[in-house]
Amino acid sequence: MPLYRWLLTALFLAVVAAPLSTGLAPLFEARAQVPLTETVDEPEPAIDPVVDGSDDVAIADRLRGIFREIEGLEGVAVTVDAGVVRLSGPIADTASAERAKAIAQRVSGVVTVESQFERDLSVGRNVEPVVDKFSASMQNFLSALPLIGVAFLAAIVIGLLGHFFASRMTFWKRVTPNIFLAELISGFVRILFIMVGIFVGLDILNATALLGAVLGGAGVIGLAVGFALRDTVDNYMSSIMLSIRQPFRANDHVRVGEQEGRVVRLTSRATILMTLDGNHLRIPNATVFKAEILNFTRNPQRRFSFVLGVDADDDPAAAIETGLRAINGQAFVLDDPEATAEIREVGDSNILIAFHGWIDQRQSDFHKARGAAIRVTKNALEEAGFALPEPIYRLRFDNGPPQLMDMIGKPEAAGGAGEKPTRAPTGEAFDVSPEDHVERLVDSERSDDGSSDLLDDQQPVE
Repeated sequence: MPLYRWLLTALFLAVVAAPLSTGLAPLFEARAQVPLTETVDEPEPAIDPVVDGSDDVAIADRLRGIFREIEGLEGVAVTVDAGVVRLSGPIADTASAERAKAIAQRVSGVVTVESQFERDLSVGRNVEPVVDKFSASMQNFLSALPLIGVAFLAAIVIGLLGHFFASRMTFWKRVTPNIFLAELISGFVRILFIMVGIFVGLDILNATALLGAVLGGAGVIGLAVGFALRDTVDNYMSSIMLSIRQPFRANDHVRVGEQEGRVVRLTSRATILMTLDGNHLRIPNATVFKAEILNFTRNPQRRFSFVLGVDADDDPAAAIETGLRAINGQAFVLDDPEATAEIREVGDSNILIAFHGWIDQRQSDFHKARGAAIRVTKNALEEAGFALPEPIYRLRFDNGPPQLMDMIGKPEAAGGAGEKPTRAPTGEAFDVSPEDHVERLVDSERSDDGSSDLLDDQQPVE
């Protein structure tokens, strides 16, 4: 704010606020006289009606003797008249003036005290106390140096002892489930010993109150930082939970939410996947911990499903029997559990039939097997005379040209439908061997990259 605004504000307070407060003072005094309760305050001691002059002299002598013994108050002039004490003379600061006034009020026989001090601006009177205080502080510090050295040495020894215990990673790895928790406990032990060392050092110096103030401030700061970094803390805690109860192994084929791929590694911050396209995908552990995880590798048996439609005039039971015979005839389809089918929906011009079959993912690729099953089932239904309905559109032409009417009457003239391509025999063997390219990429990356991995085959899998 500019200087002139400060001046205008001060002038406003002096002109307006002061009269206003003076005018309202009687009102507040009147309200203060109204008793809020029935309690009666004790009356103040009355002033003696007669004061002897010898009493004033005694009071003045008493105060002069007291002030001569107090540093900084030696030059205070004291006059007493009818119990009213007037203090004057040069004084170094306001605190000394208040102190002199308080001492005078405590002397018996004093009615009131008026201070008429003058600020002493001499260099010696103002600088000398500061120099004396600094000199005394330095002497106390030099005297306390041996004790400070002992306290510092004790704190260092305890801190080094904590560092020694925290560095025994082999021990912590045996105690904890995984390396992540081992590093976490190791850091906690190190910090704990450092705090104990600081406490012991301050206790030797008899300054434990300082530690309480520091810890209180650290708690407030930690709370503020916790609110500001709550997402980071959430991700950190999720990493701990995922490392303890692991939901997958390395190279498992999983789907996390909407993302799908093979697990490369679990780090302290994120889960690394390699998508089926061969790309790296980094998902924060907080997202992984809260998301739905679908693991395709845990159970090697997996069911495929597809829907085919037949004409509404066909027998759906015969179509189901024909389709299941074709599916069960494939070597990659498991006999136990056996393939099944059911009528899914009956429409205006077709009947939708859902077919299901089981494969072993260790021997067959899911997508290849499903595609092969759809192909052999479709071919078997068509060979058995079942019509797979196609969309039918009815067109009406009124008074069309003769050439168009001739084309409608002769469909072969419109497009000249050629011969259909030769179908593969129903019993033909299909290549449904598993695709292992992405799996080999993951294995290669895990063997070449030295990054830390929290996944451990010795830990339980949820």
